[in-house]
Amino acid sequence: MATWGLIVEMTVGMGERKHSEAYVMAHVEGAREEALAELERRARRFTPEHPRSPKRLRLFRDGDGFLLVIDGAWQSYGVRFTVAELLEDTAAPVPSAPSGAEPEPVDAVPSPSEELYEDGVPVKPAWLGRTDLS
Repeated sequence: MATWGLIVEMTVGMGERKHSEAYVMAHVEGAREEALAELERRARRFTPEHPRSPKRLRLFRDGDGFLLVIDGAWQSYGVRFTVAELLEDTAAPVPSAPSGAEPEPVDAVPSPSEELYEDGVPVKPAWLGRTDLS
């Protein structure tokens, strides 16, 4: 079963500091059509941060997503909503091993002699004392 990311790209900031940023709003497991339907619901309910008093909002369907164009008093802003299949996630939770199976070794586990804080963070950072860093 595919996992789909619901992604929003929006204009943030004002004036010369105006730029685009992208965020993953949610993940949807299932068919692409289900993810696209959820994305449309979110696009229709979306409240933009800029402009504060929009004069006109227009929502367009565009291939794998939607484009919301917001006209303000002086400038227009754009918000793009896209559905995209998740291919890799470096921070995804590790699936639990089936019962009776032995877990795979993890390279990043600190050695038992390494001193750790209560939350598991090493007291001495891994980079401390390395001579190959400038």
